Parts: sequence; C-alpha cells; structure tokens
Amino acid sequence: MSVKRNALGRGLSALLEDANTDITSNKLEGEGKVVGAVANIEIENIETNPFQPRTNFEEDALNELAASIKEHGIIQPITVRKLGYDKYQLISGERRFRASQLAGLKSVPAYIRIANDQAMLEMALVENIQREELDAIEVAISYKRLIDECSLTQEQLSQKVSKQRSTITNYLRLLKLPVEIQLAIRNADISMGHARALINIDNEDKQLDIYNQIVLNNLSVREVEDLARGVKAETNNVTRKVKENTTTQASLSVEQATLVEDLRAVFNTKVQIKKEANGKGKIVIPFKSDNDLKRILDLLDA
Repeated sequence: MSVKRNALGRGLSALLEDANTDITSNKLEGEGKVVGAVANIEIENIETNPFQPRTNFEEDALNELAASIKEHGIIQPITVRKLGYDKYQLISGERRFRASQLAGLKSVPAYIRIANDQAMLEMALVENIQREELDAIEVAISYKRLIDECSLTQEQLSQKVSKQRSTITNYLRLLKLPVEIQLAIRNADISMGHARALINIDNEDKQLDIYNQIVLNNLSVREVEDLARGVKAETNNVTRKVKENTTTQASLSVEQATLVEDLRAVFNTKVQIKKEANGKGKIVIPFKSDNDLKRILDLLDA
C-alpha cells in the first residue's frame, strides 16, 4: 500500500510545527478567529510579505489562475500572520493572493499564524523553495538568505528543505558566476546544466567567452562540458565551433568602443564588435525572444 507524500515537503512541515512559530491558544482576542484554522479574511486587511523571495510573477499564468479562482474558488488557503486588530501579513501564497485580487475577490481563506520576523522569513523562503516556479538564481538567493539571515549551516538548511547538501552547494556556487551569466540563467537563455559546467572554469573571462559561444552557437551542455575540460576532439562538432569562435581578438579603438556604447543605447541590448587582428570582424546584436528580434529589425529598417 502506497503512502501519500506530504506535498509541502518534510522540511516545511517540520518548520510549520515548530513551537517558536505558532501558539496553542485557540482564539485571537476580540475577533473570534481561531489560530491554525481556516478563516475568511478581507483582502484589504492583508499586506504582502516583505520577505518574499520571488520577484517574477508571470502575467499569463496569474490571469489563468485568476480565471480558475473565479470558477472554482481558492483550493489551497494562503497563510498569514497576525499584525494587529484585523490586520494580517502574507507568509506564503502570494501568487494565489495576487490572482484573487485579479479575480475581484473581496476575501480569501487563510491559515492564521503568529510568527516573529526570523521565523516568518524562514517560513516564506522554505515554502517558496518547495515550488517549481522559482528559477535557479532565485533558489540560490533563497538558500543564501536562509544561511546568512537565519544563521543556518548548509547541513541544517539541507534538513529544512529536504535536499542533499551537495545540491545546496551547487546552487550557492551559481551566485559566484558573473552577473551577465546569472541574468542568462534567470531569463532561461542557458540551462542549469550549462551553468554548472561554467562554474568549473576558474577564469571569469573564459566563463564569459564560453557563455557567448553558448548563446551564439546554441551549444549543448555536453559541448560546454567538453570546452570546460579543454577537450578538443578532431572530428566532432565541438572542434568546429571552437575554431570558429576562438580567433585572435584585436583591441577596439576609442572610436570603436564609443560606437559599441552608442549601438547598445540604440538597440537596448548588449551589442558587441568582434575584431580580428587582420582588421576583419563582425557586429553581434543579441536578442532574447522573437518579439525582441522583431523590435531590433524594426529599428534597423527605420
């Protein structure tokens, strides 16, 4: 007979049951609302969580959730903490909260808790880490905040979030990558596998060079791993791409460097001029999506 696994994960369940983050008295004074039970709370009386680690809420997904809430209501209550008389603050469930606002709801079902700020930060971070919507950098930042702001060791953190310590270490190492590569991870321009291969390169300039090759040539994770190890197979596709992209680069003149900055301002993207020692070269104008490409083409036609 199979046992249904707790969807919240062992780490979050243990945290929510911690005596330091809850009380055992049944009612909130003067309001008749029971701590730990589900109560309908006016949306206007709930403020968002300042410790929320998520920064991106995809608009289409929120609209879809709002439509579902209009038809079916909220299946999973949000969790709030008590601030004062009829005032609450979100601990978890901000996506559901935002969608409820879009759906025009006046009140939402909520679990009511009492927690201090550190316990609340832990609860918000751990609850969000359990979700699949976070990108790898958001997960890494959440791990780092739990370690730095909640004074946790990596071992303690691994127990709270039910992850191997090596997994946590790999995420934390992402934060050592250049900012340009971190942004590429957040924008899904490169995968976690690409990033892990780049982490193993000590030289930041080499990391950025191979990152540019990934973007320009759509390199696979295996190809990036080969590049990171310095492997050069004579007959495979990796060698061809490396030879095409490792020509000797000449320094740009002051005028050319100024031109690069002007082009970046015009196209609002990281334009590059790649110049070889013999004077030849190319202008690279990267784009993030089909719409971004259309925007750039429109500028070129203007």
